[in-house]
Amino acid sequence: MKITKLTTYVVPPRWLFLKIETDEGIVGWGEPVVEGRALTVEAAVHELSDYLIGKDPFLIEDHWQVMYRGGFYRGGAIHMSAISGIDQALWDIKGKALGQPIHSLLGGQVRDKIKVYSWIGGDRPSDVAANAKEVVARGFKAIKMNGAEELQIVDTHEKIDAIIANIAAVREAVGPHIGIGADFHGRVHRPMAKVLARELDPYKLLFIEEPVLSENYEALKEIANHSSTPIALGERLYSRWDFKRILSEGYVDILQPDLSHAGGITECRKIATMAEAYDVALAPHCPLGPIALAACLQIDAVSYNAFIQEQSLGIHYNKGNDILDYIANKEVFHYADGFVGIPQGSGLGIEVNEAYVIERAKEGHRWRNPVWRHEDGSVAEW
Repeated sequence: MKITKLTTYVVPPRWLFLKIETDEGIVGWGEPVVEGRALTVEAAVHELSDYLIGKDPFLIEDHWQVMYRGGFYRGGAIHMSAISGIDQALWDIKGKALGQPIHSLLGGQVRDKIKVYSWIGGDRPSDVAANAKEVVARGFKAIKMNGAEELQIVDTHEKIDAIIANIAAVREAVGPHIGIGADFHGRVHRPMAKVLARELDPYKLLFIEEPVLSENYEALKEIANHSSTPIALGERLYSRWDFKRILSEGYVDILQPDLSHAGGITECRKIATMAEAYDVALAPHCPLGPIALAACLQIDAVSYNAFIQEQSLGIHYNKGNDILDYIANKEVFHYADGFVGIPQGSGLGIEVNEAYVIERAKEGHRWRNPVWRHEDGSVAEW
């Protein structure tokens, strides 16, 4: 079997899909994208295709190593996201060719289903308590919300009080036993992060996500010493070498590699195993499309330390299209009692509706995240 063609589709709301074709008619799908940089990643995919055309798609590990090491300059969001989508598609081809789900080829599943959480609110959440009640009524046992708006490096306790009040309202609305993840999106800097960490302890959160930017990881020690709440981090880390330094410091409790950013199935399998060796939990980041989610579930299936999965159904970014729109077997992502089953179909386990993908690619997108500014006019972290 040989790879014959790579085709990319920029589709709403903010995704990039990849189809890899072979001379035996078996195709694989991947989702290589950086939110807000889809066209840049698309160009990187086509640069990598020069090497892949004519190669055996089964040699996934070798292709990964060549794509990573063969260009001399390596790593980062664009390069690793391009590799990620290609890797997903190659695993999809191999699974389909062998008539097996990817998790079977990775050693077999250790669980039948995994807990999922649902997003509430938006970038600047309002009425989150009512939104939280609605999501819990639909059967979800865990939710996630943006925990803060913009904060300057040192800000007022008035803003801290507003953040705490918002989270307190959600806790009161859903009761004591629903998991609440508070995502601070790297919007908080070290001086205020330790204040927030201490103030949030009484609300028994499932985790605090990105309390500081990943590049400021040395601040996690002080934050951890101010809180008993688990700290989650990892959506802006792109390889096992990025995660190595985080794990070695010992202050992160939950790793959140993104299978469309951190090297795909091949690399995230290794990251998950590294985390297990440090007794750190796994919760793959996935506010993306159905191909990315299907890839995440393959890793969840074989990773002992995986405990919950992000998914984007109904997320505030999904305007115009949502994750079920692009697949024919919509039942594969059936959520029941707060869980989703591990896909059992061959490859990724999803049937991409290619005709609909082609139709929506005619519209495409140029999604960009907002640019926020502080009251003094300086740029703020979004």
